[in-house]
Amino acid sequence: MKKRRVVVTDYTFLDVNREEAAALAAGCSFESHQCRSSKEVADAIRGADVAVVQFAPVDSDAIAVMADNAALIRYGIGYDNIDVSAAIARNFPVGYVPDYCPDEVAEHTCASLLAQLRKLAGLDASVRAGEWKAVAVAKPMKPFSETLVGFFGFGQIGKSVHARLAAFGFRFAVADPALSEQDALDLNVTKLSAEELFRQADAVCLHAPANNATVKYVNAERLATMQSHAVLVNTSRGALIDETALAEALNNGQIAGAALDVFESEPLPDSSPLRRAPGLLLSPHAAWYSEAAIGRLQTLVADDIANHLAGRPLRKPVPESVAHKTAQ
Repeated sequence: MKKRRVVVTDYTFLDVNREEAAALAAGCSFESHQCRSSKEVADAIRGADVAVVQFAPVDSDAIAVMADNAALIRYGIGYDNIDVSAAIARNFPVGYVPDYCPDEVAEHTCASLLAQLRKLAGLDASVRAGEWKAVAVAKPMKPFSETLVGFFGFGQIGKSVHARLAAFGFRFAVADPALSEQDALDLNVTKLSAEELFRQADAVCLHAPANNATVKYVNAERLATMQSHAVLVNTSRGALIDETALAEALNNGQIAGAALDVFESEPLPDSSPLRRAPGLLLSPHAAWYSEAAIGRLQTLVADDIANHLAGRPLRKPVPESVAHKTAQ
């Protein structure tokens, strides 16, 4: 009988010992790779019974060459680098880990937002350049009590960001069709359409999934409606932003700044116009990170490897209804 295989396509951790132990305990072979392209992924997971992926693309061609009754598991909160519809067409469950780092992402979002609103990067650069011009560098700057922070999407992480920022005295607005009027009232947030949110907010935090309704929603047309002092924070999905349009908006002073932790292509290409745009605070998809979060993530993924190999359901499978909606 052919030995079952568990394959990790890519990872950014020091090791994958937990995942390997789960595979070996079930009598399976184990491999780990650092795939980047879809072809590399397809070659790595050919005949695999479990494929675990972090950032590498898993397309329909890769899914087609996996073993029957296989499973895909994503290291992370989202799963837009996996062709979930193709997996479901083969009756493969797709697991993800939406609950391993909500605090870390919320805290990174808050830190990025506060740094942008208080112009810390620009002030730091001016002092290092030998200047001492607080007002000239930071102007215009609203007090937090007069600052409207908008949320484009208001799920688990958006709500965590809101809870942390409430103590600073901001005003809040939310664009999310899932937010009820009663919940908006209870949370003391104003419910707006997405168009109104981008026009009115002094800062916009992106917390939406990437789907046909949201991909490149932040484009040249949308950016043109924002206030010139406004800032944008994205710790959600890079695909939400047209990066060329954002770079142009920053270069032209159309908006004041942005803090980005996620990008259309990762690592951020050397040729990206974002690298040369002013007013940007960049981090390398680090919002999820803490030592505790890594441990939680790898332990939960190892548990799901064991679950599938033992014939148990995955802990957090992507629902078929969500998968079909995302693929539309």
